[in-house]
Amino acid sequence: MRKNLYIDGQWRESEIYSDLKSPYSQQTIANIAQASTEQVEEAIDAAQEAFKVMRNLTAYERSNILEQLVNLLIANKEKAAEIISLESAKPLKFAIGEVERTIETYKFAAEEAKRIYGEVLPIDAAKNGVNKIGLTIREPLGVVAAITPFNFPMNLVAHKLGPAIAAGNTVVLKPASQTPLSSIFLAELLSQTDLPKGAFNLITGSGRTVGDVLVESEKVKMVTFTGSPGVGLGIKQRAGLKKVSLELGSNAGLIIDQHTDIDMITDKCVVGAFSNQGQICISLQRIYVHESVAEEFLQKFKEKAEKLVLGDPLNITTDISTLISLEDNNRALSWIDEAIADGAKLISGGQIEANILKPTILAEVPSTSKVSCQEVFAPIVTVNKISAVQEAIDAINDSRFGLQAGIFTNDIQNASKAMHLLEVGGVVINDIPTFRVDHMPYGGVKESGNCREGVKYAIEEMTELKLVIWNQ
Repeated sequence: MRKNLYIDGQWRESEIYSDLKSPYSQQTIANIAQASTEQVEEAIDAAQEAFKVMRNLTAYERSNILEQLVNLLIANKEKAAEIISLESAKPLKFAIGEVERTIETYKFAAEEAKRIYGEVLPIDAAKNGVNKIGLTIREPLGVVAAITPFNFPMNLVAHKLGPAIAAGNTVVLKPASQTPLSSIFLAELLSQTDLPKGAFNLITGSGRTVGDVLVESEKVKMVTFTGSPGVGLGIKQRAGLKKVSLELGSNAGLIIDQHTDIDMITDKCVVGAFSNQGQICISLQRIYVHESVAEEFLQKFKEKAEKLVLGDPLNITTDISTLISLEDNNRALSWIDEAIADGAKLISGGQIEANILKPTILAEVPSTSKVSCQEVFAPIVTVNKISAVQEAIDAINDSRFGLQAGIFTNDIQNASKAMHLLEVGGVVINDIPTFRVDHMPYGGVKESGNCREGVKYAIEEMTELKLVIWNQ
């Protein structure tokens, strides 16, 4: 089944198509158009032309478009979830959760479209500001290029498209090569709304062909990218003066302090470490547990992990399915082997069964092993003992990443210490670092990124602040 490009409100064929295979079954599920350089440029031109209309829509009109999309997603929730599950091998129960979050994200965007405003400035606070008033207004940038990853193929698109539409921008979207079907379905839904023709364009194909044109085009005013640090840094270096918003990787850490009720936190830790096969930017990857509760935690954590159901992602009972590619399976296994060779102890998992990597727990892992210091993006978690919270804080900070971290503690001083000393974009107290809701400011420091998503905050990134001074 051929899936085409969506340019200027029309479905467009391409000269080349590539087979898209299910990560789980390895069967071909679609033939995806591979855009040419010229087609990418056409999409940019269409977005630039549509901006003349888009920028003049009222806040009410922009909000209403997003509300229309919300209603269409609600009506098609099951279909959308099945598409996510089919193309990404995300277990259906988690795919349904992603669609529900996507609906909420666009709902937030519809609400925030009505709350974009500036402020009045007391210009006469300066000696030479007599008889003058000042005000700021926020204006849309123009064409926004959105480049999105495979792991949340609907909701991470929503975090770019929703704020862009709310602010009055136009968009050219390049989804991940493995998960274009979610975005194609989105284009089908958007075509049923009042969004102006050309305001949304969908380009599938080679990351090098499509991405290079988007990043280097002078007509594109902003690139918003979620993905690997290496690619993100390359985008920033080539983007010139246009805005670049990067949400990159992580190896999220969790501290479990003494006196923590292990029974109350174990289920959360299992979800944080293994949902979506660990393919989440804030997946729980490193656990630092106080030595007084370490053995109890490790035992109960192992028991819960080994009860997870492995299988077909389209089966509603499945907890864990295959990684996004066979190459990722092999990489993950090699990282496990490296950690064991470095002295780590394999507590559970570490094997592939029916093309599915079993949830893997490693203990006593050196900080230099890849499963600790790099982003593992697999159902692998490390558990190390600590004697004090400060030791865990130092270990979490000893990383090139800094997206989110968590701490379970009953000690207000330790909670305060973690809040102030953890070098991350978000600290979650008494919950896992994998926690996210879609209106909070989400982003990291160091190599985890340079922006904050969450609709209100993304709108600030996607608008230009203009100062007006009025001489009375």
